[in-house]
Amino acid sequence: MTGQLAFVESPVQLLNVLEWAHAQAPAGAPAAASPLTVVVLSPTDPMSRGQLRRMAQLARDEGLTVRWQEARGGRGALARTLRELAGPLRSAERVIIGDPFSRYVQLLLSLFAPRHLTVVDDGTATMEFAAQLGRGERLVRWHRKGNLGPRELVLAPVTSLARRRLAPARGRTVEIFTSLPVEAPDALAVTENSYAWTRARFGPPLLTRGADLVGTSLVETGVVDADHYARVVGELAGAHGATRYFAHRRESAEKLHRIAVETGLQVVRPDLPLELIARRGPIGRTVVSFPSTVVHTLPLALAGTGVRVAVCEIAPEWLRESASPRARGFLSVVTGTAAHEVDRLTARAVSSTDRLEFG
Repeated sequence: MTGQLAFVESPVQLLNVLEWAHAQAPAGAPAAASPLTVVVLSPTDPMSRGQLRRMAQLARDEGLTVRWQEARGGRGALARTLRELAGPLRSAERVIIGDPFSRYVQLLLSLFAPRHLTVVDDGTATMEFAAQLGRGERLVRWHRKGNLGPRELVLAPVTSLARRRLAPARGRTVEIFTSLPVEAPDALAVTENSYAWTRARFGPPLLTRGADLVGTSLVETGVVDADHYARVVGELAGAHGATRYFAHRRESAEKLHRIAVETGLQVVRPDLPLELIARRGPIGRTVVSFPSTVVHTLPLALAGTGVRVAVCEIAPEWLRESASPRARGFLSVVTGTAAHEVDRLTARAVSSTDRLEFG
């Protein structure tokens, strides 16, 4: 296992590795024009595992080598994984990762320093990663509070070393392959992800008359209050005539049951990333989302189809007291930097009893 080595922990990461491989291949050539092995550091939750298995098969169909690694499979899994990946990591010319905030990835990078590193999107975290790297800050997910807990203190040396390995340096290049607007240091190469592979592989989709809502895990990550969220989902559904709610893979079964009962929406648990689900269709003529990566990726994946994408901003009163101080500002950035063709729903309109309006 030499050449190029990718580590993925989520379905979206694997999708964007496929997009990166497609972008590197000569025109008309398959994604696997250059040897690339994808190591799936398998998560534990069933929905993510199911989507990853589907994505892994798509990657194999494109000619990539996929290795499924039970990296979290009980006692001894970490040591076994490090032992089995030590050789491939040492010999890899380029390493591709999807989540620079991942403790697993940070540990791997602290042990082995690749000559060339590529970071692909795994949500809006790419924006925060580039900004923190440019400011010379330690790597902390945007929804986390700034205080270091016992676990963070123990892992601080690993995180510090990994951060240096994630930065461009003499003898090491770092690339971000992204569909998001990032503020990156000059030495860091930024390559646009236009979702060309997705458009070439799927669709165009059949459009339905109604609208679809896209769920978020902001409640599960402790950012948004559950009651506010359920109420706004109902208001959005009524205002736009939505019939389906595409669940985020991290949303809890309890919350999804509540949404189905209180709003009448059909809750859909996608078996692939939403960009592929939407491209395959059928999909609503309007897709409404809260601040998330899809307000950047869906306009690219659905370019030319006539689908209208809207983003609903998060009002201050929806945030929980436990939310990170940075949460409000970061969510505003995600909304404000959405593609120009994305409509914006104002918090004032959502909070009122009137029909929702585009801001």
